[in-house]
Amino acid sequence: MIGNSVLYRSTSGLPSTIETVRRIESARVIAGLTRLVRNRYTIKEKIMPQYLLANYLPGDFDPSTVTEATVRAINELNDELEAAGARLMACGLSPASQAKSVRGQPNGEALITDGPYLETKEHIGGFWILEAADMDEALAWARKAAFDSRSRGEVREIPYSSLQGGTPHPSRVKP
Repeated sequence: MIGNSVLYRSTSGLPSTIETVRRIESARVIAGLTRLVRNRYTIKEKIMPQYLLANYLPGDFDPSTVTEATVRAINELNDELEAAGARLMACGLSPASQAKSVRGQPNGEALITDGPYLETKEHIGGFWILEAADMDEALAWARKAAFDSRSRGEVREIPYSSLQGGTPHPSRVKP
């Protein structure tokens, strides 16, 4: 016995372990899940569109003002998106005051400056990348993300994406 695995010799004489059997079973489970996920990506043989659902925060947003109820609502929405197989990615962003902007210059150099690119009263606080059958379904999720009267955001289709199940840009399609 090595650790929690029992070492034995197979008929071929190669060492093997119960862990190997577990890995094979895990691979079968993963393959099954991959088939399920792949099925979610297509509707009637078409790739399902992906959408950006961005939420905005005021320029003077203070994270300490976020209530426990809002955190719970965000977690419940994430759980619901995961259960529906619609959430591909979710994240929150650091404050806009910590952003760096990059601007290409005529000489080919990149100019990097402090702060967000746009001077606005709001900034993107976080976003989800969703998979939905159409804009109406994406907007239904967005309605659930409008937790209170301060909630702001937008939904935009992602026409080209390198995410799994996304549509690659035509210039990236290999013959």
